[in-house]
Amino acid sequence: MPFFADQDRGTLRHVWREAWRRRCAGLPLEPFETQIAAVVQIHPEYHAVLGGDTDSLDRDWSPEEGQGNPFLHMSLHLAVRDSIAADRPRGIRAVFEQLLVTHPETHDAEHVLLDCLGETLWEAQRAGRPPDDRVFLERSRRRAQGR
Repeated sequence: MPFFADQDRGTLRHVWREAWRRRCAGLPLEPFETQIAAVVQIHPEYHAVLGGDTDSLDRDWSPEEGQGNPFLHMSLHLAVRDSIAADRPRGIRAVFEQLLVTHPETHDAEHVLLDCLGETLWEAQRAGRPPDDRVFLERSRRRAQGR
């Protein structure tokens, strides 16, 4: 993703905050800001993080605190949506459509793919290699089939 390549964590978090602020203020949004705001909209539990003080831009959201990183979570939503739209890896759109049968709420179906993507990224990071699209697709297929 070229947009993210030269951005640090604070800058990226500011993009999320600014897109949400503009959306709440009824200001015009760039296309990417519209995508961000749509993801934030379905996560009311994160509205305070984005509208609160600037500490959330610097905070380390560690699993030990018992709370996931909202910026990571919402970014994975964007990645999953992009993957479905581009059908990359090829076949992921069909898997998503299959998930919609058992998870009629789009958000819930996205969460299944989000979990698969997160696990695939985690494994790749631990192994020191790039994420494998085939692993993500196969893991997603298994979950869609209830395995």
